[in-house]
Amino acid sequence: MDTLELILHPVRMRIMWALSGGRTRTTSELCESLPDVPKTTLYRHVGLLADAGLLEVADEQRVRGIVERYYRLRQNATHIDLDTAKAMSLQDHRHGFAAAMAALLAEFNAYLDRPGADPAADRVGYRQGTLWLSSEEMEEIAGELQEVFRARAGNGPGPKRRPHVISAIFFPTEERAQDEASP
Repeated sequence: MDTLELILHPVRMRIMWALSGGRTRTTSELCESLPDVPKTTLYRHVGLLADAGLLEVADEQRVRGIVERYYRLRQNATHIDLDTAKAMSLQDHRHGFAAAMAALLAEFNAYLDRPGADPAADRVGYRQGTLWLSSEEMEEIAGELQEVFRARAGNGPGPKRRPHVISAIFFPTEERAQDEASP
């Protein structure tokens, strides 16, 4: 199984999100944070991610005679860079998008199922809009957003902090103009 296939599975994406932001968790803690995923399924997927080098063991502790492993996401192991994206087929992109949306939907449903979930108080947002942009303007916006996210990317867990999923999706809604098409 190649890295792309590993990353683009909804359960594995959720595991990676649960370990994002520098968090370390045991498989038991992952089971608690993903209660809709059967334990055997979660353990199998953690094993696949660890065997592929996407997860690493951050620590091991002996608990009641059993070694408990704390996993963390290997830095940049799950990033799909521009070269990888260029090498992906249209079907790979279709599969990746569907897997990402399935994982996002599962995360959102898990949030709504929590006791005391309050989308208004938590400032949950899901909006969609259209911007008319040239390729250069799209590049500018992407760079500006990267800077905004980079400014907070180093934040770790703290007294008033909790993790938030942020998902940005960009794609044109019409065909490329002839003068913009690649040679």
